[in-house]
Amino acid sequence: MDLKNNILLKAIMAGVYIGIAGLVYLSLENHIIGAFLFSFGLLVVVTRDYHLYTGKVGYLFPYSKDYLVLILKTILGNVIGIAIIAFLFRLSGISSVVTTGSDLFALKLDHLWYETLALAIFCGMMMYIAVDSFKHVKHDLAKVVILIFAVMIFILSKFEHSIANMLYFFLSDMYTIKAFLYLALMILGNGIGAVLLNLIEVRLKKA
Repeated sequence: MDLKNNILLKAIMAGVYIGIAGLVYLSLENHIIGAFLFSFGLLVVVTRDYHLYTGKVGYLFPYSKDYLVLILKTILGNVIGIAIIAFLFRLSGISSVVTTGSDLFALKLDHLWYETLALAIFCGMMMYIAVDSFKHVKHDLAKVVILIFAVMIFILSKFEHSIANMLYFFLSDMYTIKAFLYLALMILGNGIGAVLLNLIEVRLKKA
């Protein structure tokens, strides 16, 4: 098996590390420290070239069928990785974290659909900034700082990260039509935000 080109496995691993980062965030009462430590997940993803939907979707255009397949495999793998972490953590018996995650997801479902879409678009923008800066900023410290700040901003601003929210979804057991529709809305919003910034940057480079 060629691990270098195994999209699904790389996506599962991204889901695993984002899931672990999410558990750390749920475990801490201090949201600022929790948001800072959450960035560990994304740092692992980008340094190991794992596939995270919110880090890949921004480059969807110019459109190609192969890249769309990559995006779809990435979403599937991310869901599998997140689900593994959520169900394994349930075995730990730490009910307080499970309850916190469940309560957090319930609050997200209280938003109106267009509020959720807007918050997801903002998160997509921050994730694109984080990942694209890590790729292209030459100074190592600067790229790490930008990534950490972007993650902290989207968490503290309560922007909607579709993949991270899947952890709270699986911890909550809220398998309702509304929950699935809101997760789909978050996936769409993250894509819009990331693609929009990428298209603007491509246009500026051509100017």
